[in-house]
Amino acid sequence: MIEKRINELIQIIHQASYEYYVLDNPTITDQEYDDFYKELLSLEEKYPQFKREDTPTQRVGGEVLDKFNKVTHEFPMLSFDDIFNEDEIAAFDERIRKVIQNPTYTVEPKMDGLSGSLLYKNGILIRAATRGDGVVGEDITANVKTIKSVPLHLKEDIDIEVRGEIYMSKSSFEQANLEREKKGENLFANPRNAAAGSVRQLDSKIAASRNLDFMAYFLPNPEDYGIQTQSESLEYLRKLGFVTNHKLNTVAHSVEEIVSVIDTLANKRKNLPYEIDGVVLKVNNLEDEKKLGFTSRVPRWGIAYKFPAEEVLTTLKEIKFTVGRTGKITPNAIFSPVHVAGSLITKATLHNEDYCLDKDIRLGDVISIRKAGDVIPEVVEVKLERRKEDTLPFKMITACPMCGAELIKKDANHYCPNDHCPARHIESLIHFVSRNAMDIEGFGERIIEDFYNMGYIKTFVDFYHLDKYKEELMELEGFGAKSILNLLDSIESSKQNSLERLLFALGIRYVGKKNAKILAEHYQTMDAFLAAHYEELVAIDNIGEMIAQSVVAYKNDIKNIEQINQLKALGLCMTYKGSKLVVDEAFQNKTFVLTGTLEQMTREEASLEIEKRGGKVTGSVTGKTSVVLVGKDPGSKYEKAKNLGIVIWNETEFLEKLNN
Repeated sequence: MIEKRINELIQIIHQASYEYYVLDNPTITDQEYDDFYKELLSLEEKYPQFKREDTPTQRVGGEVLDKFNKVTHEFPMLSFDDIFNEDEIAAFDERIRKVIQNPTYTVEPKMDGLSGSLLYKNGILIRAATRGDGVVGEDITANVKTIKSVPLHLKEDIDIEVRGEIYMSKSSFEQANLEREKKGENLFANPRNAAAGSVRQLDSKIAASRNLDFMAYFLPNPEDYGIQTQSESLEYLRKLGFVTNHKLNTVAHSVEEIVSVIDTLANKRKNLPYEIDGVVLKVNNLEDEKKLGFTSRVPRWGIAYKFPAEEVLTTLKEIKFTVGRTGKITPNAIFSPVHVAGSLITKATLHNEDYCLDKDIRLGDVISIRKAGDVIPEVVEVKLERRKEDTLPFKMITACPMCGAELIKKDANHYCPNDHCPARHIESLIHFVSRNAMDIEGFGERIIEDFYNMGYIKTFVDFYHLDKYKEELMELEGFGAKSILNLLDSIESSKQNSLERLLFALGIRYVGKKNAKILAEHYQTMDAFLAAHYEELVAIDNIGEMIAQSVVAYKNDIKNIEQINQLKALGLCMTYKGSKLVVDEAFQNKTFVLTGTLEQMTREEASLEIEKRGGKVTGSVTGKTSVVLVGKDPGSKYEKAKNLGIVIWNETEFLEKLNN
């Protein structure tokens, strides 16, 4: 049994190394690779009789593609062992202190790219190579010469080999994917894969177009240049004309200092212009390095600490189909609970049939999960190499899971055509009370579903008759007199909402929050809106043919008009309470993006003020963005705005513009 597991692990790791180093297309995460590797090491130590000659624990890397000329490194390019927590940092320090008294360490950000070796003769770059298997790499000189941060002629006319990381910045990654999207090409999965694929293009023009970077971090023979410490090596590299991470590289004297630096880098990580996936610890004194030496596969004087994985693996247990208020059928992945970016996640949307087929998602698959934009859970990919043989391909349902009506397909989506489908009614009721609609507090999805099944709420009008069931509600578990009073007060308060909230709450197809405001601002009253003709509607800025047709179809249904009249009789506001558009040159015709937390108002309130003055608010920073409004603890949008040279306002500047 043990021998079988060892053989299995060797096969898995060999395949993973081939895909990672040779194909630049890894199919397992670093987290999984590390787990397999550590398990193999442990088993070989306990059962040396089963250790094979070809075990990956005895060598570094994988094979080399024949696309480029092969290069033999004069000094092997070995990698470090990985560690993942403070205890392992302490264990590493303890091992060092058994040989070295009072060691110091350089703590360097671990760039998420690929290692490269640059060879200079008389100060001129003559060759660049990939790491390959650590002994033999590939000649990528033509492509590396296109990297602007690689000096073609050093400040000194010396012979030297320099090692560092070839990487793609976050902004270059976004730009590369934008170009691929325009051409209809598959998007890069991450900056690391993008950089690896770019330096191995046979056409150097393609590499040049990807705007790669190089960060120098190592000299294989520093003693030849009179250098005594790793920190001096880094300074010497900078002196020669190389970009180094000098602002973030640190020297530490203890485990406590190392952990403190790691915590600082972890907090800065999301705002850096490039990706890092951990830190590299190296004994600083080079004489101490010599004393420590190497094992058969790794240096003893250094180690790599890796941040926790941002993508995690889980098993798909069920695909559940839900019905939206428009009748749209959405498949949802239900999986074993996993912690992602601090939250326990059990489900994620699979969008539609095409999405499931493109990813080839099947029940029982091992899938990777992340939070899109660090907020919304999404399925990244299926781990096909982990798939069991008896899995069945995804098949879209043909009938509504709630009412049984035969589904119809429009574009990429399937819909339930039954206007009286209970699921559609429940979703429309949930939408009606939601924050951006009537904003009635106290209604969760489950409460509305229960009230619907009990017969208390079947239509929008029924919300405003809920007081008739006050005594019945008090008998329900979890509903005390105070909670019911708060619920009824919130319902009553919603009657005072401005017209745009009601228009959005009604659930008119294609009329989202922003279009509802445009329509309310244009017509001012519900009566004027109901009297509008198609020609009028389509003439309004940002109200196209599709929205105009949907509005007309909604108004032509007598049941909808009757419902609005009933709401009017109940005292709901049917007028627009916002002011007309203010002409303000600081905002008019400009596109704004908000990031971080504002202290004087909510981001929604700030957005309303911007729109009231003729500006537009979007969610992502692009070349068309005019201003980025930055609050406390801004995200990556702030860094991108700086990189693109976009105007940045803080909250004080924003308030001054409003007051002016």
